[in-house]
Amino acid sequence: MGFVADRPYNTLPLLPPAAEIGTNAILRKTISAGRALAELKGIAETIPDQAILINSLLLQEAKASSEIENILTTNDALFRAFTASTGPVDPATKEVLRYREALWQGFTALRERPVLTTNLFISIVQTIKENYAGIRALPGTAIVNQSSGKVVYTPPEGEMQIRRLLRNLEEFIHADDDLDPLIKLALIHYQFEAIHPFNDGNGRTGRILNTLYLVQVGLLDQPILYLSRYIIEHKNDYYRLLRHVTAAGEWEPWILYMLDAVEETALMTKRRIMAIRALMLDTMQLAKDRLPPRVYSKELIELLFRQPYVKGQYIVDAGIASRATAANYLRELEKKGILQSSKKGKEVLYLNTELFELLSL
Repeated sequence: MGFVADRPYNTLPLLPPAAEIGTNAILRKTISAGRALAELKGIAETIPDQAILINSLLLQEAKASSEIENILTTNDALFRAFTASTGPVDPATKEVLRYREALWQGFTALRERPVLTTNLFISIVQTIKENYAGIRALPGTAIVNQSSGKVVYTPPEGEMQIRRLLRNLEEFIHADDDLDPLIKLALIHYQFEAIHPFNDGNGRTGRILNTLYLVQVGLLDQPILYLSRYIIEHKNDYYRLLRHVTAAGEWEPWILYMLDAVEETALMTKRRIMAIRALMLDTMQLAKDRLPPRVYSKELIELLFRQPYVKGQYIVDAGIASRATAANYLRELEKKGILQSSKKGKEVLYLNTELFELLSL
């Protein structure tokens, strides 16, 4: 039986698709998206401390990806909670921070063993949801239109069936074939969302998988390309095109959508990295001009750009200064208008205001 919205789609076709996916439009868009991604990879390599990119950009992805699921927090709440070890944190912010942890966990696992597996997917969703849930075993899962209440998609049912589809997905991810990796990315993302292997957290796990796949195939060295912001801005198209693949096998519009997402996001991220680098160089010069020689160091200024908020313990952990000296350094930086202090629980945090404003654009 083919696709029927309110029945489990246990006949979901395996990958690769039988349909023609190497159309002229797709191949042209693949070239421009690949060029943008290569430019992003190149500009990222010019940042001496990769933590400057990973911490800030990864948190922004965590926020945007969670926002797609209506889990909402603010940049300030997120950055403050990531830095502070004391003080209350609201449930939404905690869940966004778990997404960040899950993405980093997946990236670390990939560096140790460069394969994307069902077990890794399970580990990621367990971190996101902070539970021990595994593959869906019970029937009754359905995707419902929130406005009309109508069932628009019922994913496959039965743990064995779901694992069979995930095994095919794994084989497709690692197959030595002639498909361009960016085309494969679109196919992989669709298939994971169509399998819908978990009771909750499928969207966020699938978006983490996007980033990990790009790292696995060498198109990125660090997990710094995040498509969630693009999806938020084109949310209706995202769900509409997913459904059209399912209902009518319309692969080309979906693949073009994903290639557009990669290209636009790569270009936006490249501009952001260039802005961060320029701001960091300006801040170094400002600090060199205004701070006493005993305070200024390149390492200290780079530390201020790892994330918008910093605290004395970070300076101590980096081996730059003792606790008392670190506190003096931060006060000097605040006096010169580079940082702004605030309390979070029992801690004093210092905000790099210009970096915060840049990341909030």
